[in-house]
Amino acid sequence: MKKLIPLIVVFFMSVSNLSAQSKAVKEVENTVETMRLAMISGDRNVLNKLASDQLTYGHSSGKIESKTDFVETLATKKSDFKSITLSQQTVDVQCKTAVVRHVLDADTFDGGKPGKVHLGIVLVFAKDGSNWKLLARQAFKLP
Repeated sequence: MKKLIPLIVVFFMSVSNLSAQSKAVKEVENTVETMRLAMISGDRNVLNKLASDQLTYGHSSGKIESKTDFVETLATKKSDFKSITLSQQTVDVQCKTAVVRHVLDADTFDGGKPGKVHLGIVLVFAKDGSNWKLLARQAFKLP
């Protein structure tokens, strides 16, 4: 019986940790979806709330943007997403950091010209109080 008690304690601690992980993954998935919708709408307030002040936002072209650049580019429709579809998404949460990977397919209308985008994306989110904030983003070209 004495050996069984530590095993039971470890089991319940593991189950509790998995439940917390699942909750954090859902929170991050919801944040990614909120960001996807804000990128389409160009909602300045939502974009500002989602992005960390230290954001580094890397484009597949090599261009790097700050939080201000990221928000302004989308809010002013300089980068104009008409639709964004995310697929093959994975979310890995470790303590207060989350790494998200997905494929982004989008219809754009930048500079009055329709276009299509097909990119791989890596996002890094950091927990800030009760919210997840985008800390880093890197896009890369897919075949």
